[in-house]
Amino acid sequence: MQVILIQDVNNLGGANELVTVKNGYGRNYLIPKKLAVEANPSTLKQMEEKLKHLAKKEAKLLAEINNVIEVLKSGAVKVGAKTGTSGKIFGSVTAVQIARAIKEQKGYEIDRRRISILDEVKEIGTFKAKIDFGNGHETELEFEVIGE
Repeated sequence: MQVILIQDVNNLGGANELVTVKNGYGRNYLIPKKLAVEANPSTLKQMEEKLKHLAKKEAKLLAEINNVIEVLKSGAVKVGAKTGTSGKIFGSVTAVQIARAIKEQKGYEIDRRRISILDEVKEIGTFKAKIDFGNGHETELEFEVIGE
């Protein structure tokens, strides 16, 4: 029996995937629990349309991610910090401060959990942070810590 999975099923396959299973497993478990639907010409056509729609959505998202990466690489983001007389800052620069600076200077709102600072920032200077957009898309962001 061939079924189209609606949700991911362990040891069987992912959503929107056509799989062959034993009749009892399909009729008594997968279909009643709404994990799959029986494969017939109309459901196969619906699956193809859904896959086309998902591919189009993924391409649009990828274009937006590439646009954001280009804007972020265009120049360093300036992050203000309170400093002492020797150039050391009080505390350290956090991902929250970097996310706020990106929003103010570049116009994009990035979740602070996607930003990881590569070096410990304890003084004025230029540093790097990594931003992970998911699905293997990431970029390095250069930010400059300036005294306030």
